[in-house]
Amino acid sequence: MSSNIVWHKSSVTKEERRSQNKHQSFILWFTGLSASGKSSIANAFARQLYERGNQAFVLDGDNVRHGLNKDLGFDEAGRKENIRRIGEVSKLFIESGQIVLTAFISPYREDRQVVRALVEDGEFIEVFVKCSIEICEKRDPKGLYKKARKAEIANFTGVSAPYEEPENPEIILDTEHHTIEECVKQLTSILTSKGYI
Repeated sequence: MSSNIVWHKSSVTKEERRSQNKHQSFILWFTGLSASGKSSIANAFARQLYERGNQAFVLDGDNVRHGLNKDLGFDEAGRKENIRRIGEVSKLFIESGQIVLTAFISPYREDRQVVRALVEDGEFIEVFVKCSIEICEKRDPKGLYKKARKAEIANFTGVSAPYEEPENPEIILDTEHHTIEECVKQLTSILTSKGYI
């Protein structure tokens, strides 16, 4: 890092932005296997937040790899850098007073912890989108599991690369036994009861 870089303080504080928006700003970090329902829940919940007048934005794994992270691969080093960058972008959303919903497999506990450590206590909410590999593979909307089983995709989480389930997530959404709508309702109830929204 250059020694000539100086941090400039914002003229509008995070607290002022939160006050104007009338809600907290935080990260909802959706983690889980491919096809577990992360993006579906994140987008459904974002729509609900929008209709309530909340400021929220979804960062989706595939979408981010079309732009910001298009230079990264899917080996362990590429995955770690992918999550590090998303963590830094998410921190900026928090500073801007918004709710950021991130839908990333983010297979390594250590990487998720790195993002948690970037922000203040209570600003990182880990949401484990729980669904067995068998059900995810049956869903396989993008045909990725099929390709991974044929060794056409290397380092595929759950098949040829590991997924480390969260040990103590703030929220667990079981998409194997509950619909997207039911999960959104559960998420709304939890966050409302805790005063986040």
